[in-house]
Amino acid sequence: MSETPTNTLQYRSDGREDAPVLVLGPSLGTTWHMWDRQIPELSRSWRVVRFDLPGHGGAPAHPAASVAELGDRLLATLDELGVQRFCYAGCALGGAIGLDLALRAPQRVASLALVATSPRFGTADEFRQRGVIVRTNGLEPMARSAPEQWFTPAFAGAQPAIVDWAVQMVRATDPGCYIAACEALAVFDVREALGRIGVPALVLVGADDRVTGPAEARTLVAGIADARLAVVPGASHLAPVEQPAAVTELLTGHFAEIVHDSTGALNAPPVPPVSAPLLPADGTAPAPAAAQEEEPRPDPYETGIKLRRELLGDARVDAALADDFGSDLQDLVTRYAWGEVWSRDGLDRRTRSAVTLAALVAGGHHEALADHTRAALRSGLTPDELREILLQTAVYCGLPAAESALRVVGRVVAEETTPQA
Repeated sequence: MSETPTNTLQYRSDGREDAPVLVLGPSLGTTWHMWDRQIPELSRSWRVVRFDLPGHGGAPAHPAASVAELGDRLLATLDELGVQRFCYAGCALGGAIGLDLALRAPQRVASLALVATSPRFGTADEFRQRGVIVRTNGLEPMARSAPEQWFTPAFAGAQPAIVDWAVQMVRATDPGCYIAACEALAVFDVREALGRIGVPALVLVGADDRVTGPAEARTLVAGIADARLAVVPGASHLAPVEQPAAVTELLTGHFAEIVHDSTGALNAPPVPPVSAPLLPADGTAPAPAAAQEEEPRPDPYETGIKLRRELLGDARVDAALADDFGSDLQDLVTRYAWGEVWSRDGLDRRTRSAVTLAALVAGGHHEALADHTRAALRSGLTPDELREILLQTAVYCGLPAAESALRVVGRVVAEETTPQA
């Protein structure tokens, strides 16, 4: 390990430096140690490079805004190591990084193993609320719930030391980086792009995984042309930890099919030129320079509906749009309020949320105040800051208005920041 710049990742390398490279990616809340039990066998044939996510395992706390940014940081790390082509195995968020790289940098990835991975993890609302809970309560709720999310009850009962390791690992994670990773997963969705993945893929899932289980695994297998499914009995979300021997055997068998020459270079599938540009996130090739024209101004509706869903949640937006009688008004709200004003660069989202809350308190618009309290929490305002905003409005809008608003805001804060049992 060495000092980690902001555009690279903290890593560890095991095995011969002249061996072909296998990269292992961790899940959210874990460190590269989740792969410890696989290293003795894998490093016999591979140079195994493991990395930590930002703010995990003592890595510098430089949050990444998207899965693609994490992929770019990994490629920069491998560039520093002189690694051009590699095989890749990742768990959950680590698997998402592998999917992203296979789509945007196909000339770099020779083969994939996707553990507990989905092309779309849950819903955006679930991950954004998780971010709100961490911002309000810290990582303790996530740490306490990790064992039941990651392991089967039988394993957790028989392995208290590993359960304690899991809890402490989450507790030691930087909250800001954890929240940023939740935001990255909230917008991650490659379901429509799976058909463009052209490398062999092993999709590995624990039979008892309740987070990203066999159903999500089958979606990957159905979408990727050269993919096969492996279901590991007696394993939940962290199958490499819970069933290390079975996972190691599956990984070694899958990656053994990749041919490499005496220099360690990976020879299958055919390698495009190394100088090929990194593709955009949607996988489409850029147009030749002569054919490029000035991009048209984005439709404010598309910008507005995306931002409206991010801050208010799909369920509330869908309910508003389902009203045929008010469809014209909803179109105006989406285009003008969200697409034209909320999306401007002049103020950040936190400031716009604070201004909006104050205006709604002054106007006594309690239904909208509830929605925008949720939006404020997702914009990064904390419950303490919301209390300060209400105190400020009490001075300028009047005590009765602030007291009425307090009841609405307090109810929403309790709903949004209380960890689910």
